[in-house]
Amino acid sequence: MPRIPSVRGRLKDTPVDRPKRVLLAAPRGYCAGVDRAVIAVEKALEHYGSPVYVRKEIVHNKHVVAELEQQGAVFVDEVDAVPQGAHVVFSAHGVSPAVVNAAADRGLHAIDATCPLVTKVHREAVRFARDDFEILLIGHEGHEEVEGTAGEAPDHVTLVNSPDDVPNIEVRDPDKVVWLSQTTLSVDETMETVRRLRERFPNLQDPPSDDICYATQNRQVAIKKVASEAELVIVVGSANSSNSVRLVEVALENGAKAAYRVDFSTEIRQEWLDGVATIGVTSGASVPEGLVQEVLIELADAGYRDVSEVKTAEEDLMFSLPKELRRDLAGNRDARALGGRSRAAV
Repeated sequence: MPRIPSVRGRLKDTPVDRPKRVLLAAPRGYCAGVDRAVIAVEKALEHYGSPVYVRKEIVHNKHVVAELEQQGAVFVDEVDAVPQGAHVVFSAHGVSPAVVNAAADRGLHAIDATCPLVTKVHREAVRFARDDFEILLIGHEGHEEVEGTAGEAPDHVTLVNSPDDVPNIEVRDPDKVVWLSQTTLSVDETMETVRRLRERFPNLQDPPSDDICYATQNRQVAIKKVASEAELVIVVGSANSSNSVRLVEVALENGAKAAYRVDFSTEIRQEWLDGVATIGVTSGASVPEGLVQEVLIELADAGYRDVSEVKTAEEDLMFSLPKELRRDLAGNRDARALGGRSRAAV
């Protein structure tokens, strides 16, 4: 679906008993893995022409997917829908070895845009399975990232959806158990799940490093600070974006009286603003900054013109593009070989 443009004057400036303001969380929006994946599709289209196929959504954002479709990307659910010999991009969430093999069997030219932080978890799963550990994978059933990680070692992985699952977990050897996690979960809930798992399995091992990605953690820390002062929090992000949904939950758990997720500014409802002086705004890690700016424009129409950025961390990480895309069509190293794009200022 195309971007829905903001409608000026749709929201009304109704009086409240205190000055109206917006607290804009930072960091927010695109992370390095998302940026890399989106640029990978754009550059694949430049290199190979349309169509370039993408298995699943490259990232979980309606606007990003719609824009790439307009440029010539074709999104499919599985590689068997891709014509033999075509180019296919694997999404930022990663795929299992079975998907890689299925693409090879069809003679597809695969470009792996998996976030390197997800790839790290895949490698951990392979290593622990090789050492015959049982892997307790904390994550949401059906999420592409979980399916990809579990597919690396299906005979060694048990999925743990939430802390409430812990009493029902059974393992072969309680002395050879390790936990891994989906990268986009709530940090607090994941740690609570780990705490309960360790109560049942005292010798539970930790992964070599934290699996929840830096961007997910940073956005949760920022919204915690904002939520403590905001009566309403608006999170820009799509419903299938795990990290966006978690931001709504984190806001409510940390002081916000109300919190809502929107794909576009036009989804903000007038009644959400009734009696509200302070609004917090943030966005999930797969959201372009332009969508946040549209929210700020609509809120300004409703009298929320005082915007203060609440910054809790600096992010300057970039990832190399997939190897097939690091050079331009003339064979020279491309200026965007590390990904990265400018971000709009407040």
